[in-house]
Amino acid sequence: MTDNLTILAPAKVNLYLHVAAVKPDGYHPLDSLVAFADVGDRVTVSRAPSFDFTVEGPFGGSVGNDADNLVVKVLLALAAHLGQDDLPLSVVLDKRLPIAAGLGGGSADAGAVLRGANLLLDLGLSDDVLEKIARAAGADGPMCYRARPALVSGVGEVLEAADDLPPLHAVLLNPGLPSPTGAVYKAYDTTGQGDADRPAPPADWSVSSVIDWLGHQRNDLEAPALSVTPAIQEALDAMAAVPTCRLTRMSGSGATVFGLFDSAEVALDAALSLDRTGWWVRPTVLGTPKLI
Repeated sequence: MTDNLTILAPAKVNLYLHVAAVKPDGYHPLDSLVAFADVGDRVTVSRAPSFDFTVEGPFGGSVGNDADNLVVKVLLALAAHLGQDDLPLSVVLDKRLPIAAGLGGGSADAGAVLRGANLLLDLGLSDDVLEKIARAAGADGPMCYRARPALVSGVGEVLEAADDLPPLHAVLLNPGLPSPTGAVYKAYDTTGQGDADRPAPPADWSVSSVIDWLGHQRNDLEAPALSVTPAIQEALDAMAAVPTCRLTRMSGSGATVFGLFDSAEVALDAALSLDRTGWWVRPTVLGTPKLI
């Protein structure tokens, strides 16, 4: 019987993001292809007499450890599902992803802690049950618990496995500025135009064909995000200027942008060339990362 587990909370990347006008209930229909990086936060769960939650890491100072944190929200939901007030867990969140970065960090943390609690406490809950509990983290909760490539529709709650997606070599770049999701959607509602259309699949699922196909898609939140955080444009331009970069796009509501490359070696060289003071830059592989 192990006393602790450390789980990767992988960054979520929207390879494309098509967004429609807001509905009367305040939600936006969307269609997206998401993949998960082999970089992210780390969540360590340990057996303890009662619940305890600590946040550390390079971006930990910007994260609260109260009931508003998505880790706490999903653990309260898990405890309620079990008919308990809390759980005998000590949780340490090592926050390595930038905040408000369009990478689903908080939802990824929530998914990781659910996975860790289920294993450590021998709860025996199925993935279907845990995905439902993950909804306490919001629309991204179930997909970030699953942490596998998926086609996403509805308002983020409809997930279809995208197992044909090949691993994609990439570089993630955040210009050191947050891009608050609420403000971006507000700007989209004022000026944005888009539709939650599902594109026909690529001719084949080779890396080259997938990158070419993605080039015909879009992120409908990019222009609104640029109106809120204009400095994202500098990151987009810098990535696009790398000669070996096959595709440049913003992820989610920003401010992180990604570039796709033909190999790990080329991506690493690109990451080194993009490194500058105040920027967060990581080479990565997008797909289905190992979580434990």
